[in-house]
Amino acid sequence: MAVDAAKKAGEIIRSGFYETKNVEHKGVVDLVTETDKACEELIFNLLKQQYPDHKFIGEETTAACGATELTDEPTWIVDPLDGTTNFVHGFPFVCVSIGLTIGRIPTVGVIYNPIMDELFTAIRGKGAFLDGKPIKTSSKTELVQSLLATEAGTKRDKTTLDASTNRINSLLFKVRSIRMSGSCALNLCGVACGRLDLFYELGFGGPWDVAAGAVIVTEAGGAVFDPSGKNFDLTSQRIAASNPLVKDAFIEALKQSE
Repeated sequence: MAVDAAKKAGEIIRSGFYETKNVEHKGVVDLVTETDKACEELIFNLLKQQYPDHKFIGEETTAACGATELTDEPTWIVDPLDGTTNFVHGFPFVCVSIGLTIGRIPTVGVIYNPIMDELFTAIRGKGAFLDGKPIKTSSKTELVQSLLATEAGTKRDKTTLDASTNRINSLLFKVRSIRMSGSCALNLCGVACGRLDLFYELGFGGPWDVAAGAVIVTEAGGAVFDPSGKNFDLTSQRIAASNPLVKDAFIEALKQSE
């Protein structure tokens, strides 16, 4: 059902991707389009028909109506269009992200990039898949061999930017190279299928950016954790992910970059 919803929302994104966008600003550089809103409505309507008793948290609903507290109830957490800035610029790293938490634990993850037509899926305890084929994290054992992804975020105050660029500067001495794809969810998928070895992001939008990706990485044999090395908290707006072989070295490098 979640796959069906993601594919249908993907059709809306795909058709809108090549057209003129109607863009609104959520912040100085944080954007939202009519496509974000239309996709969220479509996904929620489809899932609510199937699961009327479940709770729902969506990025655009939260922006419009305020935050919904995450409880132990089965909860669908949806980012209807992750990578809105990419979407606006015609850069093909965009996706639909649909996660289900049960007891606050990410349990089902579906992430679909309709431009590249890639579907990542996972169910807790049942493995992770790309277009139906099993995926697993990379086997890199050293940071110097590893490709790191992160994001610049949407805040543009000097304190945040200085901290962000200083951290990147410190990490660049230790890794092979760095990427910013503009989609938190697709960065997590990148770690899950071994295209990326390391990923961290601080201060992203909310649980909708990571709910699906977290279960996909975990089921692909990867580690998802707080950048400090503590346990991952879905509501903290902080995430790190890697293959298990470089996790300890990555945490140490992140601590040194503070």
